[in-house]
Amino acid sequence: MIQKFDRNDRRILKFPAVHPCEGISPATLLESLIALSHAICNYQFRFFATQRRKARETIRQILILSVFFEEIRDHGRSLPDSVVLCLSELHLTFQKIQFLLEDCAREGGRILILMKSHFVATQFRALIRAVATALDVLPLSSIEVPSETKELVEMLSKQVRKAKMEIDPEDETAMKRVILVLNQFENRLEPDPFMIRRILGHLDIKTWAECHREIRFLDEEIRAEYLDGNEREVPLLSSLVGLLSYCRAVLFEDCDFGVIDQSEGRNSNFEVLTCLNPEDFRCPISLELMTDPVTVSTGQTYDRVSIQKWLRSGNLVCPKTGEKLTSTEMVPNTSLKKLIQQFCAEYGISLAKSSKKNHDISRTILPGSPANAQAIRFLSEFLTLSLGYGTDYQKNKAAYEIRLLAKSNLFNRSCLIESGSVPPLLELLGSTDPGTQENATSALLKLSKQPRGQKAIIENRGLSSVLAVLQNGMKLESRQIAAATVFYLSSVHEHRKMIGENGKTIPALLELIKEGTPCGKKNSVVALFALLFYHRNRQRAIAAGAVPALLGLLESSDRVELKTDALAVLSTLADSVDGSMDILQASALPLILRLLQSIDSRAGKEHCVSILHSLCLNCGADVVSILAADASLMSTLYSLLTEGTSHAGRKARSLIKILQKFCETRSSRLVKDACQEQFVNVW
Repeated sequence: MIQKFDRNDRRILKFPAVHPCEGISPATLLESLIALSHAICNYQFRFFATQRRKARETIRQILILSVFFEEIRDHGRSLPDSVVLCLSELHLTFQKIQFLLEDCAREGGRILILMKSHFVATQFRALIRAVATALDVLPLSSIEVPSETKELVEMLSKQVRKAKMEIDPEDETAMKRVILVLNQFENRLEPDPFMIRRILGHLDIKTWAECHREIRFLDEEIRAEYLDGNEREVPLLSSLVGLLSYCRAVLFEDCDFGVIDQSEGRNSNFEVLTCLNPEDFRCPISLELMTDPVTVSTGQTYDRVSIQKWLRSGNLVCPKTGEKLTSTEMVPNTSLKKLIQQFCAEYGISLAKSSKKNHDISRTILPGSPANAQAIRFLSEFLTLSLGYGTDYQKNKAAYEIRLLAKSNLFNRSCLIESGSVPPLLELLGSTDPGTQENATSALLKLSKQPRGQKAIIENRGLSSVLAVLQNGMKLESRQIAAATVFYLSSVHEHRKMIGENGKTIPALLELIKEGTPCGKKNSVVALFALLFYHRNRQRAIAAGAVPALLGLLESSDRVELKTDALAVLSTLADSVDGSMDILQASALPLILRLLQSIDSRAGKEHCVSILHSLCLNCGADVVSILAADASLMSTLYSLLTEGTSHAGRKARSLIKILQKFCETRSSRLVKDACQEQFVNVW
């Protein structure tokens, strides 16, 4: 039997070949070997940016052997064990050759294969020698094939032993040029564009999209390195990412503006948020869920592993605020840890997997190499200048490049903020081109995740511009992105007040809740939720019609997470008498009771209980009497006492007491009325 390996999970330049089983039949082995030979020979039609001579020579040799294997099959004679053993070794080697050729021809891996030319040459040499060894011990005399075929195999065996498989001189020259350019970046020298173009020309990277494909592949390799717990290749990979990011923005004028939608899904151009705000659960360094959150002297919280590594690197400032740490003492944040555990239990997230990902530190807040750091700094300055002084097309392209750079990398965001990119991006929010407005809004969203980015937006009077896009953006996507930006800006108390005082903000969010895409509705709901932490905004939301809009969302949506977030906002609004009255007057009590029983989210059930509790307190006996008549309510409340959070348990316990007191009072009143009636009848 021939076992197969899933190629989709294979790392580049890893060759997980599988040896044929000992009991395999010679016929099956031979058929598999022929199929494998044909697959390798098909690489003659693939493009090799580098390693061309070695690939071509290897394919030629395999082509000759495929003819030999077909001759053996066609004669149909039984094969001795010694021949089967040699064929098994060839099968194993051929698998590795196919992996190697696949990597050399892989789109997106061209520059990495170039920089690994010495290793690749060594692999070609070792594999060809393995073929030569198998042919040397192959007992040709015991195989019945034409004599000319045997002579061909013998001649091939001699050629294979002599094959040198050295690095192509052109590849070596290109590799040295790459090293020179990276050294220039490392020494804070901007490289010669002509030199870079020669490198790209050698690799046949001719378009913006091809360059972007290389960057995406390298980013995936960096993530894989951290997940494997091996950071040895990260400096090289990061340096190459910096170089190609610089090339993509500076050297390629034409841009594929649809690449985000194509590669990451239609709704990837704006954030997906939640009222639970998992951003608060993520370490600002690793961007992964914290498994052991600790608070440092500045009041900021990080995952213990991440901040310890940061401190061991000699950094004595707070990564998030930049303030100097007065002490390296770390205080465990047990409350946050419990919330994270509850969040993971609610959404089925494995903390073990998150813990493994927390090793991915340098990829986010620290540059992977000095060359990467300086390349990104040069690039940030270039993009900022393009935003301020470029043509309309160049401004749009620069905003789009910032979207890509700032998507998930804290260091990139910091460089872009420091270079002064926020003010010109704010100016682009007023662009009459819908695409430019969307790109600028999305770029600002990425930068608003950083406290310094939020500060830059506010200090440059950008809040009104963001809110203008929220209210009147030319594309629905732009308005939805602006809603997510409002969410991040609302993380600061003073900003919530300023945003709420703009009388059109909350109505604009409610409009998106009604007409936006599912992700846009979600972003608007959580942005509203963030604003409600400033108590005066609650009354503004109620007056703007938040309750009917949210109830309509609960009725129309089939997404559990969206319903959960909507219930969270309603729970907050129900704390006030006006909010409770709006819910009651909308005849929403049956809906809340139905959701309490049917929603698959524990958090959603807890929000329902909180709403019912507020309705009882604020609306009195009219609500309590309806709840007391619901036979299934008590069992749900008791289950939340044991399975829910401590906050939900308190609400459920209080609601149970209210209902029990009502029932006891009603019973005693009924007894009293019955006694009075009996007394009257007697007399």
